Amino acid sequence: MTETQPQLTLTEIEALACAAHTGQTDKAGRPYAEHLRAVAEGVRARGGDEEQIAAAWLHDSVEDDALSEDWLERAALSRRTKDIVLAVTKRAGEEPEAYARRILDTPGALLVKEADLAHNADPERLAVLDEPLRRRLTEKYARMRALLGLDG
Repeated sequence: MTETQPQLTLTEIEALACAAHTGQTDKAGRPYAEHLRAVAEGVRARGGDEEQIAAAWLHDSVEDDALSEDWLERAALSRRTKDIVLAVTKRAGEEPEAYARRILDTPGALLVKEADLAHNADPERLAVLDEPLRRRLTEKYARMRALLGLDG
């Protein structure tokens, strides 16, 4: 990104993220854009700034191959927003401890991941899943919260 290129607005980022995830659903079969919106609103409610809210809209875009890492690097976004998106992007075969460490080492990323985990672990969202999947996800989210120091 050049210094003269204007940054994308939150409205533009929301539209891009929703378009990138068109046709994608969450584990409960709901449109994926609902999750993105909930995470962005969760970041806003937790006092996050515009760069964190932008990252919340894009937090799963690279991980889900909805947008490429190359697109992210070229996008008219702040370096901090890009770094947060990359920090919360899980990599294939990555150990949870390494993932948590990267989030903790990236300024602004913990708030985005906290909002993501809060929505993922929402009992109403989990209630529609079968018991084995609900139990597995509940344990996975609790473990990540513990690794990130979000328990208590």
